[in-house]
Amino acid sequence: MAAYVYILASKRNGTLYIGATSNLLRRVSEHRDGLAGGFTRKYGIKMLVYFEELESIIAAIQREKTLKHWVRRWKLNLIEANNPEWRDLWDDVGHG
Repeated sequence: MAAYVYILASKRNGTLYIGATSNLLRRVSEHRDGLAGGFTRKYGIKMLVYFEELESIIAAIQREKTLKHWVRRWKLNLIEANNPEWRDLWDDVGHG
């Protein structure tokens, strides 16, 4: 079953959040609606700026842990290599 690792941002070069989920649409929707609580709600982190599909939730969690250990510049480079304009990818994931 596919799973995802994703990066949310408060704005371009803003505060980042990295997560893993088996349901990208539901989880990002929870963040956007303020239902996820905690860090993302506190800092207004709602823009989906990066995501990867992996083969399992175990692989997604491992990738999440790896990305969380990266220095900030590497994370920014990953986002900019795939999304140079820092567009909110929410519309690209098929919700609307």
